[in-house]
Amino acid sequence: MDAISAFLNRVGASRDIALAVGVVAIIGMLILPMPGWLLDLGLALSITLSAMILMTALFIEKPLQLSSFPTILLIATMLRLGLNLASTRLILSHGHEGPHAAGGVIAAFGDFLIGGQMVIGLTIFAILVVINFVVITKGAGRIAEVAARFSLDAMPGKQMAIDADLSAGMISEEQARARRTEVEAESGFFGSMDGASKFVKGDAIAGLLITGINVLVGLIIGVAIHGVDIGTAFQSYTLLTVGDGLVSQIPALIVSTAAGLLVSKGSQAGKTGAALGEQLGRYPQAFGMVAVLMGLLALMPGLPFIPFAAFAGGSGYAAWYLSKKAKEQARAAAYQAEVQEAQTAAEVEEPISRTLAIDAVRIEIGYGLLPIINDAAREPRLDDQVRALRRQMATEYGFVLPSVRIIDNMGLQANQYVIYIKETEAARGDIRLDRLLVINPGDGPAGIPGEPTHEPVFNLPALWIDRELREEAGFRGLTVVDAGTIITTHLTELVKDNIADMLSYTEVQKLLNDVHTESAKLVAEIIPSRISISGVQRILQNLLGEGVSIRDIPTILEGIAEAAPITGNLTQITEHVRARLARQISAVQGRDGAIPIVTLSPHWDTAFAENIVGQGDDRHLAMPPSMLQSFIAAVRETYDHLASNGEIPCLLTNPTIRPFVRSVIERVRPATVVLSQNEIHARSRVRALGTIG
Repeated sequence: MDAISAFLNRVGASRDIALAVGVVAIIGMLILPMPGWLLDLGLALSITLSAMILMTALFIEKPLQLSSFPTILLIATMLRLGLNLASTRLILSHGHEGPHAAGGVIAAFGDFLIGGQMVIGLTIFAILVVINFVVITKGAGRIAEVAARFSLDAMPGKQMAIDADLSAGMISEEQARARRTEVEAESGFFGSMDGASKFVKGDAIAGLLITGINVLVGLIIGVAIHGVDIGTAFQSYTLLTVGDGLVSQIPALIVSTAAGLLVSKGSQAGKTGAALGEQLGRYPQAFGMVAVLMGLLALMPGLPFIPFAAFAGGSGYAAWYLSKKAKEQARAAAYQAEVQEAQTAAEVEEPISRTLAIDAVRIEIGYGLLPIINDAAREPRLDDQVRALRRQMATEYGFVLPSVRIIDNMGLQANQYVIYIKETEAARGDIRLDRLLVINPGDGPAGIPGEPTHEPVFNLPALWIDRELREEAGFRGLTVVDAGTIITTHLTELVKDNIADMLSYTEVQKLLNDVHTESAKLVAEIIPSRISISGVQRILQNLLGEGVSIRDIPTILEGIAEAAPITGNLTQITEHVRARLARQISAVQGRDGAIPIVTLSPHWDTAFAENIVGQGDDRHLAMPPSMLQSFIAAVRETYDHLASNGEIPCLLTNPTIRPFVRSVIERVRPATVVLSQNEIHARSRVRALGTIG
């Protein structure tokens, strides 16, 4: 037993080699002659394999669990055809020697099963061929063909449903990927089954032709070559041929039945026997009506009483038993509902706690805008654009934006959308799906017909134009956007304005533990001995709040490790980190080769330094309001003058006062970049444009 187990383990470990050997053996049957004992072994294997395929088809839960069935069907068909050819060779070569010329299996089927009667054997063989070819194979092939067509037609809708669930946050990306794989596998399986059904059909035709050839050629060989009289030759060759046909058609019929069971299973879940029993047992009244009908037939004169009475009694008992079982299940369901209701009443806090969960970003759209997420033919779709936005934000800012939930809201107007940031309405707008929005970058008229409006993102004058005018608008140098792009652009601006608030404690943990694994030693060194994760979160939020990417986490952590032992002030640590990121900050601001800057006059530099009071974490700006108003007025005057010349410079300050200057500037000109001298990289060039005096 141990030796057999070891051999089977070796075979299981090298399935590919075993399959290759099996296919080579089948090819060998087509070329080389086989002795009778080896043919018996092959026929027994064919019957065993067919029975195993049928039992597997009965016990699988879903058709995709046997997705390799077309391959199995091809191998089983090739095995039977190889055995048919080998048996034909033996029958034609040794058929004159007697009924055991082609082995014991064919002799048993030709003698024992049909009693040695050629007419009975030919009739049974013909009936088997008709059942297999006309009934089972034809029906299974038609089911496979329709299933393949419907599966391919339904594939876009299923993909849309998966994308909608993913955009709505109902499933994760891993679940969506698994469901897409299952949809593709299902379409491929039914398409393969449509083609594989032709194997069974061809096998039945080949069996019929081989039987006819064996009878005719056997008679010629027996009479003309071996000198056997025609009666004996007909008896011997026909008996062997019918036995060969039966031993081939029975496995073929079994495999055809398995194929029919597999394709007719469709969307049923569970084992075939369990599914049929559960579905047929739902209606006890049906069994009751059958019992009455069978009872009437039993009492009919001339009909045998016992068979119909037996089935009438069996059907009546099934009706009583199923009715009783249905009542018990109804009572159990009612009890379970009461228990569930009691548990729900006892756990009132559970649903309330669920309602406290909020979406980081949510888009609600009116019913008129549903095609931008449901229409597969629309390119690009809103959910695809949102996914692209998340990838873009990850590349630019260094962390993955939380999932954006897109839902419909019947309370909104048909063409209206609303964007929420942490459950607070951040913006709303109205768009037209049937038109395009045109924005004129110049001051003159657009020169194109349309409906005047204001685009919802920057409130610029715009026009709604017909889609046919897209090319003309492009020729005139106008900016043309569609509905989905408007929403995505609006969302992009809102995310950039609120990106610091979206970096949660959990996201920081993911960045440190899962994304930047190469910095694990540095993280272990400074957290929590020198700074907490909350402190790191605050520093990263400070950087994001001023538009600085946190993608270079290793450099940021190095800056924190250098500054944390000296000071616990998170603002000062942030300033040191910004200095370490000087190369990155200078590269972003100096895209044209030089950083345009405006400096503070010595008067304002001294004024800010003198009005910073407190020590450590309590340091704050205590500048008089009148002085602040004068500073703000000077900043506006300088920047308005430079903007009229097409310049958008950075404000360069002393490192010690930079955070306080930024706190003033961000309230009046939030887009203005405030840099310190430490954040200008040594190899960067600057271009001075003026001074705030």
